[in-house]
Order: sequence, then C-alpha cells, then structure tokens
Amino acid sequence: MGIGGAPEGVLTAAALRCLNGEILARLVIKDEAQAERIRSMGVRDLKRVYSTRDLAPGNDIVFAATGVTDGSLLKGVRFFGEGVRTQSLVMTTANRRVRFIDSVHLADRPDVKVRFT
Repeated sequence: MGIGGAPEGVLTAAALRCLNGEILARLVIKDEAQAERIRSMGVRDLKRVYSTRDLAPGNDIVFAATGVTDGSLLKGVRFFGEGVRTQSLVMTTANRRVRFIDSVHLADRPDVKVRFT
C-alpha cells in the first residue's frame, strides 16, 4: 500500500504477529547502485515477496511503542509541574495480550537528581 523503510517493515510485521495479522512486502529498489548495495548485504532475490514470518521470524515477539506526539493510537509526551506523563502500547505473541500503559514519571524526589526543564 506504500513505500517505507525495511526497519519499519520489520516493526510492522512484529506488531502484526502479535495481533495474528499478515503483511506481504518486497524491496523497492531505486537504482542499480542501491541494488548492488542490497546484494552486498546478502540478498540474492531482489524480487522476493517477504511474508510476516520472514520479517519477524521469532516465536516470542514483544512489540512496544510509546507516543512521542499525539496520534490516533497513543497520546504524546505530556509535561506537568514535577514530571512527565507517557502512554505506551505493549503486545506479545506469548499470551496474545495487548496492553496500554499510562505512566507518570516524577522528577523531584530526594533519591532522584533529574530535573525536567
């Protein structure tokens, strides 16, 4: 449906494995120099279609994401008086759980010398 980078494809595949989803992907090569670079990394079939398991082959996969800016899935980092609030998503293939985690990180404590500015 679009062109993205290989790392993004692997992250997407990992998330989809946790959700029992599927993705098919192939390399989009701009020019012969890029094709040669890909070959030098050990890829022999430049037209291969990769499946979800090809991109994220493990049995125990954990996918985690934390919002940086507000989006439709997660809120971004929010600063307040003495700390920061974050929202994260954690998914696993082990128990097929999807967790949303809302965290508050406090800065001004006697045992912590970190200051948010």
